[in-house]
Amino acid sequence: MGTKSDKGGTRAGAGAGARAGAGGKRPGRTRRAVLFGGLGVLTAAAVAGRDEIGRAWWLVPGVSKPRKEGELDHAGASWTAASPANWRLADRPADYRVDRIVVHVTQGGFKSSVDAFKNPFHRASAHYIVGQDGHIEQMVRELDVAFHSGSRSMNERSIGIEHVGFVDRPKDFTDAMYGASARLAADVCKRYGIPADRKHFLGHSEVPGADHTDPGRHWDWDRYLRMVNEAGAAGAKTA
Repeated sequence: MGTKSDKGGTRAGAGAGARAGAGGKRPGRTRRAVLFGGLGVLTAAAVAGRDEIGRAWWLVPGVSKPRKEGELDHAGASWTAASPANWRLADRPADYRVDRIVVHVTQGGFKSSVDAFKNPFHRASAHYIVGQDGHIEQMVRELDVAFHSGSRSMNERSIGIEHVGFVDRPKDFTDAMYGASARLAADVCKRYGIPADRKHFLGHSEVPGADHTDPGRHWDWDRYLRMVNEAGAAGAKTA
């Protein structure tokens, strides 16, 4: 399970109001100030290149992708919201390209893992938790940056998938879990054009700078990636 925060705070211009001034009133922003503020962001980004220009557009105040509370990205999931302290608002893939999936193991049960991500003091979350019975709980929108890998740059570019169990108990990695996670991962791959291979699928332990051991030696990567590719092929036939 991810236990290190992203340490990035909330995204500039999104979700956070201005600090209250004297008497509790919030200072207003004129349209002119917003315009020139946005132009300033874009001008600075132009120096960094085309990718930064595209990212900066989503940093302009008032610009964000439409979203609904509790909306799911994967049709087979249920929704429980992680604490806002455990993820960062974003507009992916418009502001950050998504090209990796990070596989985790919870080192705990389903309920305790959900409760941890709901706890604002935990400072970590993942987009999905997959149970041993194949149940999938989504806790952070794919649009947003979950604090799951311990690396800010990896968090920004990846989807985090937790699997309920313990790294030293191979029996925890059930057929139902593999099947549900493979269908979920294939769905994610389809949305973002991610190849289902070991370059684009990482274990938490493989994230640069990570101090975790999950998913561990009992996680069957060959089986998992084969199932992801099979699920993707089956989905393409029925599309």
